[in-house]
Amino acid sequence: MNNNPIGVFDSGVGGLSVLKSIRERLPHEDLIYIADLLYVPYGDKSQQLIEQRAINLSYFLIQHNVKAIVVACNTATVTAIKKLRSLISIPIIGIEPGVKPASLSTKTGSIGVLATSRTLKSDSFSQLLNNWVAQHRVELQACPGLVEQVESLDLNGPKTRRLLKQYIDPLLEKGVDTLVLGCTHYPFLIPLIREICDHSTDVIDTGPAVAREVERRLQVAQLLSSKKTLGYESFWSSAATDSTTKIIGQLWGDAVNVSLMDNQEIKVSELC
Repeated sequence: MNNNPIGVFDSGVGGLSVLKSIRERLPHEDLIYIADLLYVPYGDKSQQLIEQRAINLSYFLIQHNVKAIVVACNTATVTAIKKLRSLISIPIIGIEPGVKPASLSTKTGSIGVLATSRTLKSDSFSQLLNNWVAQHRVELQACPGLVEQVESLDLNGPKTRRLLKQYIDPLLEKGVDTLVLGCTHYPFLIPLIREICDHSTDVIDTGPAVAREVERRLQVAQLLSSKKTLGYESFWSSAATDSTTKIIGQLWGDAVNVSLMDNQEIKVSELC
């Protein structure tokens, strides 16, 4: 299985920020990416739907012989990763807001977290805060609308700027010096976020940490690629639109082909 691909999925195109980090760290690995555009965003969906989508996408990746799956979505991680790990034997790597590095980075002890409402309300996120930043002051900010701005490639327009200022300015007024990006879509807005923030504000993107964890898990399982050539990427979507290929290509930074996946519902028993 060493030369089998790594599978990565997200509700939309945000997980491409994680895919980029994996590609940079593991240049010889083949990668399969799914954008679940039929259901984007996950933040306003029910737990049952998110779990079912995570199962469907994972099953699709298993059918394509992946050796590991990366859940490149904070909302899907906190909602469905336990279910996936109970059903699937290959490594499953999730993502969580970078409050641990934020706790090490902050100088004032005041941390801000930008994320979806579902992520911020989850039990696993509460446990994460208790484990790493209980001694710090943490300001939580839900950010409705930002995922849609990235999905539409509006990375620095007036509406995106207005939304970011609406979410970030109150955090800065409260003395936050470290800002955690708790959604994989948000790293595509880092240039604008840095423009809005004070220069002394540290912005935490967890993509590189996920890539390191993928490498570690593959090393432990002895599944790192033995190839000497550069790996390939294949891109899939659960919904076809005229702009899908353009959006994914622009965010990825290169021309891509995007294939339409089969959205047949998968029974849990089929994963066992």
